[in-house]
Amino acid sequence: MVTITPDAATKLKELIAQENKDAQIPETAGLRLFVQGGGCSGFQYGLSIEKSPAANDSVFESNGIKIFVDPISISYLAGAEISFEDKDLMGGGFKINNPNAKGTCGCGQSFDPK
Repeated sequence: MVTITPDAATKLKELIAQENKDAQIPETAGLRLFVQGGGCSGFQYGLSIEKSPAANDSVFESNGIKIFVDPISISYLAGAEISFEDKDLMGGGFKINNPNAKGTCGCGQSFDPK
């Protein structure tokens, strides 16, 4: 399971509304969370707004936001929490607290899996 804090959910709802200003937001819309190779620590996180999940995605709902995770990424992200911080020396933004990470880089955007 992947969860989203209330502050992150509020920010994501704003972003989804901005992205779909002129169109009706589908009820299937949500946040895709994934990992890919790269970054200073080996893997990096990715976030994107999607209109619907893929057929093989794990789908979670937290604080009114649907979260889509592909089958490969879920093994690296199970139990993760997405938060939003806007008071940070690095400029703030979405943060991922991942219990499956052995270590992270200074910017928090990449991690070394356990």
